[in-house]
Amino acid sequence: MPQSTRLMNPILIVGCIVITVGFAVRASFGVFQIPIADEFGWLRSDFSMAIAIQNLAWGIGQPIFGAIAEKIGDRRAIILGALTYAAGMVLTAWSVTPFEHQIYAWLVGFGIAGTGFGVVLAVVGRASSDANRSMSLAIVTAAGSFGQVIGAPTAEWLLTFLPWQQVFLVFAAAILALILSLPFMRAPLPISKTELEESMGQILAKAFRDPSYSLIAIGFFSCGYQLGFVTAHFPAFVTEMCGPIQPGGLLYSMGITTTSALGAIAISLIGLANIGGTLLAGWAGNHFPKKYLLAAVYTGRTIAAGAFIVFPITPLSVIAFSLVMGSLWLATVPLTSGLVAHLYGLRYMGTLYGIVFLSHQIGSFLGIWLGGRMYDQFGDYTMVWWIGVAIGAFSAIIHLPIRENREPASVAA
Repeated sequence: MPQSTRLMNPILIVGCIVITVGFAVRASFGVFQIPIADEFGWLRSDFSMAIAIQNLAWGIGQPIFGAIAEKIGDRRAIILGALTYAAGMVLTAWSVTPFEHQIYAWLVGFGIAGTGFGVVLAVVGRASSDANRSMSLAIVTAAGSFGQVIGAPTAEWLLTFLPWQQVFLVFAAAILALILSLPFMRAPLPISKTELEESMGQILAKAFRDPSYSLIAIGFFSCGYQLGFVTAHFPAFVTEMCGPIQPGGLLYSMGITTTSALGAIAISLIGLANIGGTLLAGWAGNHFPKKYLLAAVYTGRTIAAGAFIVFPITPLSVIAFSLVMGSLWLATVPLTSGLVAHLYGLRYMGTLYGIVFLSHQIGSFLGIWLGGRMYDQFGDYTMVWWIGVAIGAFSAIIHLPIRENREPASVAA
């Protein structure tokens, strides 16, 4: 099957469906932070640790599922991921101790890896022409943002008439339904003679010897820290730190009457703004050096996060921050994955991007875990927030030495 010359094709559409549902469920976990902690009387760090482990498992599982997809097929890897994801959700719904939540978080995390960016972006990347690849990767990433738009509010709505356990079961059923769309996902093998001749070990050795690959991985760490912390803790942060919703105001008239609802809406707004931001990043990645675009994204995040915590936290500032941060949220993904494909080719993109993504998820683990730990110790999130500002600035700088302007690996001799 040749690469599609059309931007929109069945593989891209199915990839968007898989990413949307998987990310809708994943993005909703912060909404369960307070209900679960209140029901069992847990410390904030107990449930935070489960989410942190989930993100770490996602990172560890990403290169594993990338390799599985490259060995036995993309669709089989996604089916395995969906089954693992749903099993983790069902078992978590029956859990009553922090230890059980943390154990089953490994299953959820591995399931996210099997249905997430590492596998799906590699499939879409192979199915896209060179001219369409950057935008195709951006569209799939934007689909993840759409999942975030609908995930948190859907969870908040379901919690109004279902206990959190049943909401987990509903989400498990939605994940299993993804399998029905996979017959339409048939990706071509890469056509480059060089890529077909090189083994996975040769490609990995080449990447590990390249300082640019290490810089990409290190830079992606801060992305994971910021996204993990905000996804897991921002709804609770807004609920506790934001000033009250004023009766008669614009938000109140829109039905947002509590800071709890505002926290869920904030996650949704981040995802909504990121649809445009990610598509813009995909377009820009075809016209400008990706390393400079990544440095600009991390600089913007650093400024937005620093300004938000310095000024008084009000409903208006929450919305403003959500929109600004959202426009930069997953803009790193098509740029980072596209940079990996540009430098090292498409044949083992899933594995190579998966290893880079592991660094992202280690950062996510720390952001989520430190958020809960420091909240329990200090009673607020201020310190962990400033750590995120600092590593965001570091990430902006570390992308600058990457050697992007060289002949792509897929056409190299």
